[in-house]
Order: sequence, then C-alpha cells, then structure tokens
Amino acid sequence: MCVRTAVTVRNVQMSQALVRIAAGWLLGLMLAVAGVIVAINIVNNTVASPQQPVREYLDALKSGDGGRALGILRAAVPPSNAAMLDGPGLQTAASRVTNLAIGDPQERPGDQVMVPLEYTIDGSRLRTDFVLQKTGTEWLFFNTWAFVPSRLPTVDITVVNGNEADVNGVPVNMPNGRNSFAVFYPGEYEASLDGQYFSAPATRATVTSKDTPAAPLNLLTRATDKLKNDVAAKVREFLDGCAAEAVKEQKLQPDCPFYYTSNNRVQDGSIRWTVTEYPGVSVEPFGGRWVVAPLDGKAKVEALQQNSFTGAWYPLDAEVDFSFTTRLDVAGDTVKVTPMLSF
Repeated sequence: MCVRTAVTVRNVQMSQALVRIAAGWLLGLMLAVAGVIVAINIVNNTVASPQQPVREYLDALKSGDGGRALGILRAAVPPSNAAMLDGPGLQTAASRVTNLAIGDPQERPGDQVMVPLEYTIDGSRLRTDFVLQKTGTEWLFFNTWAFVPSRLPTVDITVVNGNEADVNGVPVNMPNGRNSFAVFYPGEYEASLDGQYFSAPATRATVTSKDTPAAPLNLLTRATDKLKNDVAAKVREFLDGCAAEAVKEQKLQPDCPFYYTSNNRVQDGSIRWTVTEYPGVSVEPFGGRWVVAPLDGKAKVEALQQNSFTGAWYPLDAEVDFSFTTRLDVAGDTVKVTPMLSF
C-alpha cells in the first residue's frame, strides 16, 4: 500500500514538472513571438517607414549627390540648365535648409501616404509635403516605400545686358541674358554677378515644392567703378591727345570735341589748348547695350591775336564748354571707347 502511494506521488510530481516545463516553453514562445512583432513594428516605423526615403533624399541633397537624389525622388528633369543638380550648387541650396523635422505619415488613398517636412530658411519656418506610395514588402513583413514620380521645378533667371552670372557660387552661362535652371527642393538659390566690369546685387529664390513655382530672379546689372575708371582714363587719354594734336597743328577748330571761333588773326605758334575739366563718366544700359552718357567738359585756349580793326595784338584766353558721345565696347578684359564726333 505504501509502495503504491509513493509511486502515485512520484507520478504527480513528474506531471507537475512537465506542466511547468511546457508552460515555460509556451511563455518563451509567446515572448519570442511578441518580440518578433515588436521588432517588425520597430523596423516598419524606422528603416522601413515612409520617412526613410525622405531621410535618404535629404542626405543626398546635403552631400551634393544629385544623381542619387534624383533616383530616390524618381523625378523627371525638365528641359533646362542642369548646373544646380549636382555638386557645390546643390550643396549650397541644401545647406540653407536648417532645423529639419520629419513628421508622421498621413494616409492617403491608393496605398499612398503624405510625409510632412518642416524646416527653416532665412529665419522663416516652411513646410514641404512629400507623397510616397507603398511598393510591396520584403521578408514578408517589412514595407517598402517610394516617392510618387514627379517632375523637378525650375528657377528662371535674367540678367540685364549680360551673358553670365553666378548661381549659388557656380558660374553659369546666360544666353541672351536669360536661362532656366532645374532645381531640387527644398532649397534656396541665389543669383548674383560679381565681375570686374559689371556686377549685380544678389537675389534669392526659395523652392519648397514641385508644384509651387519660384519667383524669377532678375539681376539688375550695373557698371562697376573699375569700368567707369577705365572708361574715364581712356576719355582723358583721348582728350589730352586731341589737345596736343591741336597745338601741334595750331588750330582753333581742331578735329576735337572743343573749338573756338574768332574773326581775329591769331599768331602762328601761339595757340595752346588744355583740358581744364574732364567729363564725369556714367555707364548705363540702353537698348540691349552699355552706353556712356554724353560727356561734358571744359577746355581752355590760349593764343596771341590781332584786332582786325586796330591792328593791336593782345592775349586770347578763353574757356569753352564741349560735349560729345562715345561708343563703348567691352569684351572680356578689354574696354574700347570710340569717340563719336560730328563736324
């Protein structure tokens, strides 16, 4: 009787042990399944989330890798200049975008989501909405997302009487004073001109969306002080040379912008011309060219003249006003000033 009771107790104890082992295995399995579910959710909310392509796109912009950015964005490039789609021009545009915050995706019909991006440019808080579409799953559980195909926006730039400019520090050609540049977004694009003879203050355009056109950038070109000084030097050289030639030829009415009319006889060898006031130089755009405003100055003639009635000799000392125009041609580092005289 005692043996049978002992066996029974032992069997019960073994059964309880097996139950505890099974319960432990079941609990472990449930925890493992829960861990897998948590892991899947974490992955789907991070590296497999709709925000991940946006992060990768922004990283490509920041590094100036336009090819990678274009592939991630799945955007077509419109007919335009591509100078801002890679390298320093792109990096500069992206560097002006700060304080980025990627928001939670918002569901849209057709397995699409909208991912908002908030950021700051020049102190203004702005927002761009990216639309992505679910393209499938990987390893049965992990979602894959891609940008909905789109088309890049453009920034139009014009420059007064110029065929070149700088955009985000990159020299670009401006055929007939205008060009259109394909750009990524978000970004800021700055056009300027800083040549030795012509310059234009910088002007900026902020691009926040493929659907919102940026305001055109118009460069109001102006002549630099160096150009004005170089033109003034050539005008001065011309006038001094003309005065010297008038003295050499002993003419009161030389082939110069200045002249003097007298009915008196002037002693040969006594005529002397000097420029007493050189013209101020102003260079302005007009009719698609750069023109020098009419040049006004003063010249002095000295001589010994004889009164035609009394025969007396007396000094001639007169200051005359003069005015003339010129043609200005600038090619590279060469400035040519051609006086336009009418007699």
